[in-house]
Amino acid sequence: MTTRVLFNEDCPICNAEICHYRKYAETNGIELHFDELGETDLSLYGVSKDQGAKRLHVISDGKVIHGLPAFQKLWTQMPRYKFLAIVTSFPIIREISGLIYDKILAPILYKSHLKRIEKRSERT
Repeated sequence: MTTRVLFNEDCPICNAEICHYRKYAETNGIELHFDELGETDLSLYGVSKDQGAKRLHVISDGKVIHGLPAFQKLWTQMPRYKFLAIVTSFPIIREISGLIYDKILAPILYKSHLKRIEKRSERT
């Protein structure tokens, strides 16, 4: 079963990172499918558009994974990044990395996403 990655294509940082992973996967013949938040049937992931914008989501082996474990699943499938999956799986690093992603990085990116949406609605 192909691993699927749901990402917020409107987020410049998310989009750049995922486009990099997509190019790497294509160049190396790694079977990954990338779903843009604005163009995907979100029922596949069991999330709303708002939930999808808050963090990375991956479907692997029929299970939806989010946050740091989603990144780890993605990284394990790409030889260049496998070391990140391994390093972030060590207990103390996993806890710290998970907290940094969940409590700092993801909320900052999500707030930026909301500001972009607000600016767009003000223009229309």
